[in-house]
Amino acid sequence: MRVSNNLSLLLAAGATQVAAQSVEPETGKLGNATVVTNNPIGVVYKAVLPAEAWFKPAYPEGGNIEGEVTATAAESGTGVVYHYKLSNLPKEGGPFPYHLHVAPVPENGNCSVTLAHLDPFIRGENTTCNSSAPETCQVGDLSGKFGAITPDDDGKWETTYTDLYSSTLEGIGAFFGNRSIVFHYPNKTRISCANFEKVEDGSGGSMTSVTLLPPTATGNSSYTILPTGGVSSSSTVGGGGPSTTTAGSGGGQPTTSTPPFSGAAGVRGGATGALVLGAVVMFML
Repeated sequence: MRVSNNLSLLLAAGATQVAAQSVEPETGKLGNATVVTNNPIGVVYKAVLPAEAWFKPAYPEGGNIEGEVTATAAESGTGVVYHYKLSNLPKEGGPFPYHLHVAPVPENGNCSVTLAHLDPFIRGENTTCNSSAPETCQVGDLSGKFGAITPDDDGKWETTYTDLYSSTLEGIGAFFGNRSIVFHYPNKTRISCANFEKVEDGSGGSMTSVTLLPPTATGNSSYTILPTGGVSSSSTVGGGGPSTTTAGSGGGQPTTSTPPFSGAAGVRGGATGALVLGAVVMFML
């Protein structure tokens, strides 16, 4: 009973705080978010929620929000189509906000280390997103742009929408494929979280495995995976502003026809000549 009462008070305080916030549009320090028009067509990412919630008081008897989030590059390459199919949502405390977060969820499922919302234009989250001007919102503030989760009487929620500012193109700040999605109470308490994983490569994607270096303890530095596979460091708050690093400068190099080592072309030429000479000798014999 005490846990339930404390939870109710906590949620009520959070709802009051959210309601008191301004809804005036606020442009980020790097400007408004830009529409992503070059997403690799057909690339699909999926985030599947774990069996147990991170915030245990939300499910005193065990369990979690059930379901998955599918994110597909739009057929035109402009924006990303998100589809949510969730069930077993908490019976109280909604509507539930949710966001793309900068860092992935570690193996122990700790949602508190996913850092802040994905915010490549450094807008911040003190001012509530104005859904009538989505370009002024944080890229990762999906519920701010499209509405928080209000489950039905059975605790289910399903919806589909297209976010023009998300990216499935590796190497830019709006890319979410190596990040996470986190579900909250209105007071920002994190209920559950899950990582996105690529499930379909599409016509323009790449299934090449990459390693994401961990952010620093301060949360003020981030690492961007370049399209070539290299990793560049950025000091932008929130995990990455628009990428300005030249492709390949992070260590990865584009594929070229250059021989793998000096003199390789000569070795290949010599081998070919030897084969021809051998054929001539055999003919003469």
